[in-house]
Amino acid sequence: MRRKLYGQGIPRACSHCFFGVPAQRGDQILCIKKGVVAPDFKCRKYKYDPLRRIPRVQPEPEQYDPADFSL
Repeated sequence: MRRKLYGQGIPRACSHCFFGVPAQRGDQILCIKKGVVAPDFKCRKYKYDPLRRIPRVQPEPEQYDPADFSL
């Protein structure tokens, strides 16, 4: 069985699509196939582009004191 390279939890949306380009108004996507659509719209021509997805911000690591490691 082939593993997915970018995970299973990425939702299908025109904001991540190869054919979609953000419009000057930040709330719409210009799709080559469907025209002007909402960012969460999806169609049958969807093709995932990993460079268009904005990853979630990772949480800051916890700060430890040297006393945490002493016995």
